[in-house]
Amino acid sequence: MYKKGAVAAGDGHTANAAAEVLRAGGNAFDAVLAALLAATQAEPVLASLGGGGFLLARPMGGDAQLYDFFVQTPHVNKARSSAPHNKARSSAPHNKARDSAPHNRDDEIDFHPVMADFGTVQQEFHIGQGSIATPGVVKGIFSIHEKLGHMPLSEIVEPAISLARGGLKLSPLQAYIFDVVSPIYTSNKSIMQLYASPENPDSLIGEGETIKNPDFADFLDALVHEGADLFYRGEVAKKISSDCNEMGGHLGMDDFEKYTVHQRLPLEVSYGDATILTNPPPSTGGILIGFALKLLEKIDLKKSGFGTAAHIEILTRVMGLTNQARIESALGQNENAGEMLLDPDFIKSYRENILTVPKSHRGTTHISVIDALGNAAALTVSNGEGSGYIAPGTGVVLNNMLGEEDINPRGFGAWDENTRMSSMMAPSILITNDGREYALGSGGSNRIRTALLQVISALQDFNVNLPDAVSLPRIHFEEGLLNIEPGFMDEAVDAVKTSFDNYKLWDDLNLFFGGVHGVMFDPKNKTLTAAGDPRRGGADIII
Repeated sequence: MYKKGAVAAGDGHTANAAAEVLRAGGNAFDAVLAALLAATQAEPVLASLGGGGFLLARPMGGDAQLYDFFVQTPHVNKARSSAPHNKARSSAPHNKARDSAPHNRDDEIDFHPVMADFGTVQQEFHIGQGSIATPGVVKGIFSIHEKLGHMPLSEIVEPAISLARGGLKLSPLQAYIFDVVSPIYTSNKSIMQLYASPENPDSLIGEGETIKNPDFADFLDALVHEGADLFYRGEVAKKISSDCNEMGGHLGMDDFEKYTVHQRLPLEVSYGDATILTNPPPSTGGILIGFALKLLEKIDLKKSGFGTAAHIEILTRVMGLTNQARIESALGQNENAGEMLLDPDFIKSYRENILTVPKSHRGTTHISVIDALGNAAALTVSNGEGSGYIAPGTGVVLNNMLGEEDINPRGFGAWDENTRMSSMMAPSILITNDGREYALGSGGSNRIRTALLQVISALQDFNVNLPDAVSLPRIHFEEGLLNIEPGFMDEAVDAVKTSFDNYKLWDDLNLFFGGVHGVMFDPKNKTLTAAGDPRRGGADIII
């Protein structure tokens, strides 16, 4: 049977949308856009037109390009320019009455914490109008389609419109995510109504219940006919800007009208006989993966064996040193940090640190597509956890990126105005010396880079196939805590436990360790492979 392409994504409905477009004759870029749009319904906490993301695109026979449609900080920081930051409502509980009682004081920023309960750990997030950065997804879709698309956009959006209007049954993973972030999605009347259980309107939707978003279906239909200006210059931008002005946000019409998608050359890193193309600065995830790979490059991991104590300790050391290098180089704040991190002498000093050592959760999703011609698309998108605000009449939840601790290293309210925010997202393409091409990426905030590092290492250092590389157990080391998934050798885990005072053994594979969805095209054998990560609802289809 003639194959048309391979897809890996975080939900079956997301993957099916891409497959449907490939079957209809679309290319990998049409398919990845269809999947992105479908993900806003199938993975609603993770994906939204109100967020931002990146596409690493490698057209057949062409040069790879990174499309940056991540969020932008507003032109005016009202918390800083109009009032001291401590006047922001950062500690006040969310007031449901804000839906009907707007705030008229420019110096009162709607920005407050909520606690998400992951069961084993709790994490504080910040939401409200003051947490919203300028969204980029809508502009990204139109820009990518104009440059790379083959099918009409009206056909690409059809699977998403069908899901939004007809509904879909919520998966166990997405139901779990809703449960974790329930304080956000019950924070006001409008968002609660959209995501309420059809059986019990006082509770959020649960596993197996049908989720619909008819406003979003209508909005998509209008967007296709009117273009991106509907969102950035028309009534949608005007309403969001007006609400931000009245309710304690930062966004104004200038933020929408002046938003642009940036095209960048990917960061290129060699690893053995393979080449990795990934997200370049100002984002930080790709450069940190490149740095970690360079630390590993001269170490014979295959000799130590996968899952041994030596293997785990080397990976742990690399992760720790990568965190240290991130701080030392001031990555994300210093424009020369990227060059510093990949400087051979800088890498050498850190690599020697490894060899001389004695033995001893975020709202993001990823989609990978490769078609039979070899067009490769790796797209990662995030809405943070959502701000709790829906753009009126659209069914679109806006992001809370100004309230994300990981990408606000200088503290909340200290962001530079009108600046593309940094990100850990790192959609990547790996090309081997025999011509195999992999499209890879992951969700998982700070775990994105360690998840991708381990998958790339498994492919290259241990010569395992893509499905095994994705499903093998992982570790994550940060701030002195070593997290270990089950599946490593017992004796290796016992040895590591004697070397680290602060460790956590997980009982099952968990979305904490990222979700690497990957596809592979082998031009010599004309074969396609796809692997969705079981940690994050992984779905894979070969058409």
